[in-house]
Amino acid sequence: MTPKETLYGKNPDELAALCAAEGMPRFAARQIARWLYVRHTEEPQRMTDLSAASRARLAERFTTALHAPERVTVSADGTKKYLFRTAQGHFIESAYIPDGERATLCVSSQAGCRMGCRFCATGRQGLQHSLSAAEILNQIVSLPERDRLTNVVFMGMGEPLDNLDNVLRALGIMTADWGFAWSPTRITLSTAGVVPALRRFLDETKVHLAVSLHNPVHEERAAIMPVERAWPIAEVIDILRGYDFTHQRRVSFEYILMSGLNDSPRHIRALCRLLDGIKCRINLIRFHKIPGSPYFSPPDEEIVRFRDTLTAKGIQTTIRASRGEDIQAACGLLSTQELERHNG
Repeated sequence: MTPKETLYGKNPDELAALCAAEGMPRFAARQIARWLYVRHTEEPQRMTDLSAASRARLAERFTTALHAPERVTVSADGTKKYLFRTAQGHFIESAYIPDGERATLCVSSQAGCRMGCRFCATGRQGLQHSLSAAEILNQIVSLPERDRLTNVVFMGMGEPLDNLDNVLRALGIMTADWGFAWSPTRITLSTAGVVPALRRFLDETKVHLAVSLHNPVHEERAAIMPVERAWPIAEVIDILRGYDFTHQRRVSFEYILMSGLNDSPRHIRALCRLLDGIKCRINLIRFHKIPGSPYFSPPDEEIVRFRDTLTAKGIQTTIRASRGEDIQAACGLLSTQELERHNG
C-alpha cells in the first residue's frame, strides 16, 4: 500500500497545482500555506476557511507529518537533547542550546551519514535515510521552545549538502514571506565540503556557511575525513573565493582540536596559507570523547594558545563553549545509543 503524502513541506506552486487538481479555488493555496507555516496546523479538518468538501478531500488524501519527539534529556547547563523517530523507524537528534538572550537549535538533515568522518559518532551509523523537508522542519515546529528560537544551525546528524533538494526546500519555507519569514541571517549550514552541491547552495540561499575543516593538510585531513579524497578542501576554498562574505552572509570554519593530530604550529601555518584573503572566522571546538575513539582534546591552555596564535596572525578565532556533555549532546551519540539498544 502506497503511503499517503503530507501537505507539510509543499510550496505555494505545489499547493496551487493541488488546488487546481482538486477543483478548489486558486486562493485556497495561500490559505493552506498560512495554516501550515504560520499556524503550524496540518490537519485539513482544522482549516476552517476552506469548504467542508475541500477539507474532506484533503483529509482523505494526506496524512500528518508533524510529531513530538520521543524523549528529551536535559543537561545541567540547560541544553536539551531531543530524540525523534522517523516514519521509517530511524532515530535523529536535535539539540536546543539556550545562551542568555539567544536560543539555538541544532537540527539534523539525515539519519546517519555517509561521509564517514573518523571522529564522529553519526558517521559510524552509515547513511540510513535522508530526511524530507517536513522531517527537517518537524524538529523546529514540534519543539516546546519553538517560539523562543533565535537561530537554527544545520549541524546535527548528516551532511546537509548530501540531501540538498530537501534542505533547500526546508530553507525556502523557513525564509519565505509565506513561510516562517525568518531572516537568512538566523540560519547557518555546516558542510564537510560536498563540492558538486556547494555552488548551488551558495547561489540559491543567503544563509551563513560553516565548513567542517579540522585539518588543513590534504593527506592528514583525508585520513580522518574521507570526503577530502573526493573533494579536497583546497577546491572548496577556491569556490568560496568567488563569493562575497564581507556583508550580511558569513563563512566560518569549524576546527575540532585533537591532541597530536591537528594542533601544532605547523597546522597553524597551513591554516593561514589555506585561508589567506578570505574574510572568515575559525571556531575551535573541544573534542567530545566518543566510545572507542583514539582521539582526545588538548588541555585548555593549549587550545587558548592555538586561538591566540591564529588571532595574532589576523584570523578571527573563537573557542566554542562546550555544552551538554553530561547528556551526550555531541552529534550522533544519543541516536547511536538508541539504535544499538533497539538492535540489541
